[in-house]
Amino acid sequence: MNKNTGQGNVFSLFKGVPLRRILVALFVLQILLAVGLTAYLSIHNGQKAVNEVASELRREVANRVEQNLQTYLLTPRQVLRSNQNIIDMGLLKIENLATWESYLIEQLKIFPDALAVTASNEQQEHLAVEKLNDRQFLLRKANQSTGYDLYTYRIDSQGQRTQLPEVIKNYDPRSRPDYQAAVTAKKFSFSQIFTSLTEPSLLISASQPIYNSQGQLLGVNSTLTHTSQIGDLLQNIKVGKSGQIFIIERSGLLVASSTTEEPFRLQNGKPIRLAASQSGNSLTQASAQYLATKFSNFDQIQSLQQLDFSFDGKRQFLEIRPFQGEPNVNWLIVVAVPEADFMGQLDRNTQTTIFLCLGALGLATLLGIITARWITQPILYFSTATKDLADFPNGEESVVIVQGIKELEVLGESFNEMIQQLCKTFTAQITKNEELELQVKQRTQELQQEIQERINSERKLDQHHQALLELANHKAISEGQLETAFKVITEKAANALEIERVSVWLFNGDAYGGLRQRTKLQCINLYERSNQRHSAGGERNLADYLIYFKALASAPIITITDTRTDLRVQELWDELLEPKNIVSLINTSIWVGGEIVGTVLYEQIDIPRTWELSEQNFVSSIAEFVALTLEICDRKRAESALREAQEAAEVANRAKSTFLGNISHQLRNPLSSILGITEALQDQVYGPVTEEQRQSLNDLESSGKNLLELINQILELTDIESSKIKLQLAPTSIPELCDSSLSFVKHLAFQKNIQLSVQIPEELEPIQVDERHIRQVFINLLINAIKFTKEGGKVWIEVQPNPTNEYIFFSVVDTGIGMLSDDLFRLFQPFVQVENLSSRSSTGSGLGLVMVQKVVELHGGTVHAESQLGKGSRFTVKLPWKKAGE
Repeated sequence: MNKNTGQGNVFSLFKGVPLRRILVALFVLQILLAVGLTAYLSIHNGQKAVNEVASELRREVANRVEQNLQTYLLTPRQVLRSNQNIIDMGLLKIENLATWESYLIEQLKIFPDALAVTASNEQQEHLAVEKLNDRQFLLRKANQSTGYDLYTYRIDSQGQRTQLPEVIKNYDPRSRPDYQAAVTAKKFSFSQIFTSLTEPSLLISASQPIYNSQGQLLGVNSTLTHTSQIGDLLQNIKVGKSGQIFIIERSGLLVASSTTEEPFRLQNGKPIRLAASQSGNSLTQASAQYLATKFSNFDQIQSLQQLDFSFDGKRQFLEIRPFQGEPNVNWLIVVAVPEADFMGQLDRNTQTTIFLCLGALGLATLLGIITARWITQPILYFSTATKDLADFPNGEESVVIVQGIKELEVLGESFNEMIQQLCKTFTAQITKNEELELQVKQRTQELQQEIQERINSERKLDQHHQALLELANHKAISEGQLETAFKVITEKAANALEIERVSVWLFNGDAYGGLRQRTKLQCINLYERSNQRHSAGGERNLADYLIYFKALASAPIITITDTRTDLRVQELWDELLEPKNIVSLINTSIWVGGEIVGTVLYEQIDIPRTWELSEQNFVSSIAEFVALTLEICDRKRAESALREAQEAAEVANRAKSTFLGNISHQLRNPLSSILGITEALQDQVYGPVTEEQRQSLNDLESSGKNLLELINQILELTDIESSKIKLQLAPTSIPELCDSSLSFVKHLAFQKNIQLSVQIPEELEPIQVDERHIRQVFINLLINAIKFTKEGGKVWIEVQPNPTNEYIFFSVVDTGIGMLSDDLFRLFQPFVQVENLSSRSSTGSGLGLVMVQKVVELHGGTVHAESQLGKGSRFTVKLPWKKAGE
């Protein structure tokens, strides 16, 4: 009996090392990990707290900057809104700037210093008042009295004016950025930052254009502010101990800074804008350069960004926030705070933590040595007793006897029981391993068989895919060449499926595309793989194969593994299947235009075949290629017929245009002579005429003019249809277009006491049209409306854009006799007039509305008519429309 049995490889890493040293090392390692983790968490939490405080500080500072900027930029809006109200009430006029001087001085008394208010008009007059302090103002003016030179005056608290030597020759305020910004925006907006003409400083203006009731620009009212005031706002905001705030444009140019640095530098006495990356302040410069590196384009910054970077070996916190509070104001607020502003106390706390951790580590090491000595002494006896466990696999029984510490005695008893249990378990494990080896061997054979089947399936799929790919790229299929395409399809299908016979059958009908009766199947192409032969001509009649035809119509695909027992093909057995030894087959329907036009038949010889799902999918794809070929063939025939019809129509249209043009010219010359002779007779050139003769001459002249107008309309219609008219498109005022059209028909409306009016929304942008032709469209519609409106009625024009401003609608509306809805479709046909009891006396050629439709269609628009008998009509012209500048 062996009493010394020990553990095997529990501490293989410490082989040969005394347990006492291992225990001491483990104690020290545990304390080291605990102390190190505590120190790390302390420092990490401190750093996290610093980051949170810095983030909160940056956010708070940025919020204050944004609020101050919004308040600062709100003042110009309030000033200009107040002035606009005064102008609207008629108390001030932008055309007369002489009355503005005293008003602007009184107005500036309630606003901050260094705020200038200007007024300029289209007559090149300019007036500007700037508040220096509560008692002094600067006045700058240029008008006819100054020869349009800009003079500067100082006004004291007594109202005394002192001229300053600052005179700018030939001053034109319309060329200044504040004026240009207002004219371009056509509404209240801020300008870009620009330089002052009178002093080395940067200015930003807020401008409001002034228009009269007709929408004509009269002048611009602006406020001018020095950007240095924005810097004063930033300097009043505290950012840690040494943090900074600066504002930049999207271009990277400096707007203002919380430092004393100006956002410009002087070059030849003139201020030049300064980029933030070229700032003289090192922190501002480093921050801007970091942002330029991180964002290749500042336009990418669309939301708050909190960043950090290293500068001079020290970490810097950075926050950048877009500011877009006003029109044309698209700035970036940047707050930079050095990490050192927060890390002083944290560094001192970190040193204290490190010293305490070192003390705890030394104490833990001492306690570990004492504890190891106390524990390892009895364990040495147990270690000696367990060495004999190495003979355990040889079947020898090992018993451990340990005396000493109670826990180790219990451990020895448990060890003895464990050895006995291990013997039983080991024996059972050997038996289990043998069974597992047998199962693994069987499963390996099954997997090899499955792998081989999968390889065969993948090979078949590759064949199918390659065949379909070749068919997709084949020229005969894409060009609809039926005979060649069917030969290629059947041959590729037979080789891919490794099957003997593949054939294409079509139902009887007209030339592969008409209405098919499905009473007969005709074989278009049969390919036999063994002898590589193509043939055609077989037929199968419905009367002879009722069951087979019914099966084709009831299912898109028919799969038959054994033709001897399947009832669907028993009618084919005697004369086809048995003589040819066809044991399996598969049929797929050919669908074209939503109907079955035929089938593709695959026939297996000698050995029965079970059709796999991949093969069924493949034959369905083959049927689709057959259908595609038929569709392409039909489409090419239709395209050819359509092309021939279009050519014939073009020849007929050219002949018609030539005929109408020649006839109209031949009629115009004698008709002009008739009208000339008639006019001479009316003027009694050839002698006096009686009243009856004069009445006849008047009728002759009226009929001649109507006929001449008809000829002119025919000529113009001929020119439009033959594309001889080229539109001269130009921006056209919509109100002026409507007014000029109404002016042309006023005399006609006056004769019948008809009221004319127009309904147009305000401030419509110009429309791009041929003004002469579109005006003639409106005149034709207005003349028709007046013609069919009774005395005392109304005719008006309505203008309304669609919600997206993509189109605009012009409607000519009347309260006339109207017409039946059944007659509307004939309105735009040449030489056609819609008549009823009330309109039979009206004259006309029936070409006016045709001309309207042709001209509108040349502009890319449409004409629509609505009418109700006895209640009037509405003709609506829809034209493309885009706002100016879009």
